[in-house]
Amino acid sequence: MLFDKVGIMVTSLCAIHCIMLPVILPILPLLGLTAGHNHAFEGIVLLLTMALGFFTLFVGFHRYHRKLYPFYALFLGGFIYWQRGAWGSEYEHLILIIGATLVVSAHIMNMRLCNSCNSCEDEHQPS
Repeated sequence: MLFDKVGIMVTSLCAIHCIMLPVILPILPLLGLTAGHNHAFEGIVLLLTMALGFFTLFVGFHRYHRKLYPFYALFLGGFIYWQRGAWGSEYEHLILIIGATLVVSAHIMNMRLCNSCNSCEDEHQPS
């Protein structure tokens, strides 16, 4: 599904941004640039990622597979991602990677479940 691929891309870019920020931030003044670490922007991106993920997983759940475990991975990953600062700065990158991996895994599970469903109309009709 297209939205699963977009969700994977957005989550991956966000994780790369967060991981690379400590490396790039000290270099910016040398280049004559300044940038601030905007927590509000990160929160908005995370909320948009979660909303896109929920929409995508709901469509796959409703139309195709009726499995809940992609939702569990999405929400657990989002929660871990949101709480990454609670573990301290020395673990922030590890926690960020774990959260992003769970969110990406939710999209991958959803794509695989949707693609493996051959006769969903027959399987999910009430008896």
